[in-house]
Amino acid sequence: MSNVTTLPLRGEVPVEQTWDLASVYATPADWDAACVELTAQLPQLTAFRGRLAAGPATLLALLEPMQEAGILMGKIMIYAFNGASVDTGDQEAAARAGQARTLMAQLGAAVAFVDPELAAIGLEQVDAWIAETPELAFFSHYVDRLRRREAHVRSGEVEEVLALTGDPFGGPMSIYGMLNNADMNFRPAVAADGTELEVGQASIGALVTDADRAVRRSAWESYADGYLAFKNTHAATFTAGVKQNVFNARVRGHASSLHGSLDPNYIPVEVFHNLIAVFKKHLPTWHRYWRLRQGALGLDVLGVYDIKAPLAGAKPAVSFEQAVEWIADGMAPLGQDYVDVLRRGCLEQRWVDRARNRAKREGAYSSGSHGTHPFIMMSYQDDLFSLSTLAHELGHSMHSYHTRRSQPFIYGRYGLFLAEVASNFNQALVRDYLFRTQTERSFQIGLIEEAMSNYHRYFFIMPTLAQFELEAHARAERGAPLSADILSGIMADLFEEGYGGQVEIDRPRIGITWAQFGHMYMNFYVYQYATGISAAHALSRPILAGDQAAADRYLDFLKSGGSRYPLETLQLAGVDMATPEPVEAAFDVLAGLVDRLETLV
Repeated sequence: MSNVTTLPLRGEVPVEQTWDLASVYATPADWDAACVELTAQLPQLTAFRGRLAAGPATLLALLEPMQEAGILMGKIMIYAFNGASVDTGDQEAAARAGQARTLMAQLGAAVAFVDPELAAIGLEQVDAWIAETPELAFFSHYVDRLRRREAHVRSGEVEEVLALTGDPFGGPMSIYGMLNNADMNFRPAVAADGTELEVGQASIGALVTDADRAVRRSAWESYADGYLAFKNTHAATFTAGVKQNVFNARVRGHASSLHGSLDPNYIPVEVFHNLIAVFKKHLPTWHRYWRLRQGALGLDVLGVYDIKAPLAGAKPAVSFEQAVEWIADGMAPLGQDYVDVLRRGCLEQRWVDRARNRAKREGAYSSGSHGTHPFIMMSYQDDLFSLSTLAHELGHSMHSYHTRRSQPFIYGRYGLFLAEVASNFNQALVRDYLFRTQTERSFQIGLIEEAMSNYHRYFFIMPTLAQFELEAHARAERGAPLSADILSGIMADLFEEGYGGQVEIDRPRIGITWAQFGHMYMNFYVYQYATGISAAHALSRPILAGDQAAADRYLDFLKSGGSRYPLETLQLAGVDMATPEPVEAAFDVLAGLVDRLETLV
């Protein structure tokens, strides 16, 4: 047997399949110079420490260089971390990422005095300064946000220390990234004819959707076994991250780690609990889907590795260029300018690093900062699943593009809760377009499979991981033990509940799922995929019905960035995520997809 399907090295992939990091800094030497420049700016910022009470002119004099330093820091981070992501074995890129993380902590420490000093001055006094100084008008929402989190702001000295912890506290995620993407190896998948196929982060997505069940099963088992081989290291790394979250929550006086994540983002914890309650209520919809899929595949037992098996034979092939055109056509209700920017970014400006190469990190993401265009990392597989991932990441990218064109730097970050709305919105519009225009039966089945796979990830896996995350943090908060076997036991129990006896459970392999998601190092991130898909479907409905006012409201949502509170921004766009109704409605969409698939298969 020979390993006939292998991943190329990074240097072997065509340049047109890679992103244009030279648009940020032409050479590593230019990046080095930017780091020197930012380091030189830090004393200029700390020179304002203890001086803000002098009045609005001093505050204004600080805000401009502080924002300029933030913009420069963003460019430094993008160049460093994007370079490391696409080739985790590149030692020079890894060193730049570490250096950038240190510099970010130093910048945070340099400006850590700002919020405590403003609070000490009195926010009513700062409001008066803003009222009498037109140039400070843009700062009003920042002060209002500070007022809402004032109880959790510590002294200048403590804030400086907390900012400096950002570098060492990045250790668990950094260690996970290197272990996950650079050091772990997986045995090959084996096809029914004995052909071996390389299993890696850039290939696992295609392998678990292969028509050959032997490929799917051996790839899924190999992938899980790769994590099981390092389960204790993964557990120690994850537990360190959980304990850091607990530490941060307690230092800031939050009631729990969940509050410590949601409160600073102005999201009530009831939103999280509403989601979990609705998810558990609608598990029978998933159980029905598993039964339908088992019957359609003609299997006696449905395995986890069968959840993405193609139901209509060969998967529709979709080139990258075709995907861009279909995405552009699907997003047409948002106007020609939106479409032109999207198409130009993908086809001319090399926003997208789509190459499949060895040592590329897992998953997909969108990044960028003020002063750069958006960047997207993914491993494009020439299928509908990759088309959907590209649409998702372009939603993030176009959100950031519009925000950065419309908002000052301090409102350029719109928060994770809003981020997952724009990404899922794009998928909803593109999926609707393809359902209407690609009417051949096998393509329609493929579309439903992609949609169900998307829902499976965001409306099944992510809420399951959110429950796991809640339990892991609760254990850490009460001093209970956490080990690889304890964590995997929690995970396996949750999946057994979710699969409801309709899917065969391999407890050790399904239990290690928690180690396969870098999202677990982003404190209570994953629930926002499910809230995001819910809000996205609610916002898409009137736009798909031809409501131009709804489209205009959505474009305003994209431009708002962090200039409003998340729930307020969504309410103005047309959906109230403070209630469980949008999540209920999203489950209705899911049930409709199951109905539609049942009629086709």
